[in-house]
Amino acid sequence: MATATAAFAAGPAARPPNILFAIADDWGRHAGAYGTRWMRTPHFDRVAREGVLFNRVYTPTAKCAPSRSAILTGRNPWQLEEAANHIPYFPAKFKVWPEALGEHGWFVGHTSKGWAPGVANDAQGKSRQLTGRAFNARTAPAPTTGISRNDYAANFADFLAAAPAGQPWAFWYGCIEPHRGYEFGSGVAKGGHRLEEIDRVPSYLPDTERVRNDLLDYSLEVEHFDRHLGRMLDELERRGLLANTIVIVTSDHGMPFPRDKGYAYEDSNHVPFAVRWPAGIPHPGRTVDDFISFIDLAPTFIELAGLRWADTGMAPTSGRSFTDIFRSTQSGRIDLARDHAIVGRERNDIGRPRDEGYPIRGLVTDTHLYLHNFEPTRWPAGNPETGYLDTDAGETKTVILERHRQNPADPYWALCFGLRPADEFYDLRADPDCVKNLAALPAHTAARDSQRERLFTELTAQEDPRVLGRGAIFDGYVHANPAHVGFYERYLRGEKMNTSWVNASDFEARPPAAPAKSAPNFTPTLRNKAR
Repeated sequence: MATATAAFAAGPAARPPNILFAIADDWGRHAGAYGTRWMRTPHFDRVAREGVLFNRVYTPTAKCAPSRSAILTGRNPWQLEEAANHIPYFPAKFKVWPEALGEHGWFVGHTSKGWAPGVANDAQGKSRQLTGRAFNARTAPAPTTGISRNDYAANFADFLAAAPAGQPWAFWYGCIEPHRGYEFGSGVAKGGHRLEEIDRVPSYLPDTERVRNDLLDYSLEVEHFDRHLGRMLDELERRGLLANTIVIVTSDHGMPFPRDKGYAYEDSNHVPFAVRWPAGIPHPGRTVDDFISFIDLAPTFIELAGLRWADTGMAPTSGRSFTDIFRSTQSGRIDLARDHAIVGRERNDIGRPRDEGYPIRGLVTDTHLYLHNFEPTRWPAGNPETGYLDTDAGETKTVILERHRQNPADPYWALCFGLRPADEFYDLRADPDCVKNLAALPAHTAARDSQRERLFTELTAQEDPRVLGRGAIFDGYVHANPAHVGFYERYLRGEKMNTSWVNASDFEARPPAAPAKSAPNFTPTLRNKAR
């Protein structure tokens, strides 16, 4: 692997770039640079304009902890044992790139949300700093009741002040926004937005005044993230550090709305992504269509640091560095091999019998998304009688559940909370919202089967326990919050449980439909089936 110094720098005194990694919590692919008219993101747009805007970046799973685990390790969640799940015990055996950089002389820190939620201890039981030293002392008045008082930009300034002179640094800006909850109506009342600014509500959500308000409240929180990003860029410029700092801006997964966060559809895993680095991107202003997965970030950071992967002590990565795209003069598709991404999930939030998850694997290309649901008799959003715990509480969730109770034939409940077939197949050109499942149509059988075989061939090579017949291991991993272990059974016994992330009105008196007996796992037929 070429080092950052060899790849980008000229002269013996050259040093690796500093790293500012800015990651929002639950921000879908909405920004001015992507043509979203109802969201003001001038600083993300600046990073894109003065660097590279990526159109096809995906997290392998649309939930906070496992998505961040993939970023940190360069491995897919299904290659990370307990860390495939949400709120897990992070395995001590997996080193992460901020730890590796720290061991090689870097000053590493973060503000607010790094890797979370879950428990990360070393083999001796000592808490690990997966994203470096915390800088959280500075606070400021919050513009709404749903926004954190963390003064992210001021804490970044404190980090820079603490960084030893001449030492490279890496900072993880872990904004909590736009994670729920939101102050209802704040997008209009405090953000100056108008409901009619929204040119299109996703077709899996009802287009109502309450839903539009919910989307604008989400927009206001993304704009809060963007303002702090702008202040950080200004601070770097003031200190003369902007030219040789690589700034990467993204989100851990899609927005916290039904059928988005926690699922595996296009809007669930497709994230915003822009990179600015004047010293290392000689041809800025490009837009790139190569598929990048979050597992590609760790090898990219290691290369930028001028290190060899073999010297980091990290487990082998399934990703590969994309620094060649920085150096390119092209827009569009640069590396023809980067033509797809793999997505999936295991256990997100609890709320099903025996703390079971909802396992999915999928493959997305320019034209289609194929998904396989391994347990189609389970409720994808969590059981109705425990409030569909896999979907965060919010105005849109409440609207959909209210509509369904008034009219059981209302289509939005089935799209967002209903049972799924084993196979789903979507034409992303005609149906980017993934609401028309083509899997059972004969005209699409060949394309579906081809994509499915490619998916399972790659997962077999990655030794994914789910496709090798050992998928039950993921349900057997213990939830890291002991108060939630056995949640479903304890709740139905009448125990008082913490359900702070759902509303009381989300709970159903009885399931709207009774699931059938559990179906067996799908076993693919592969030309190159592994052991």
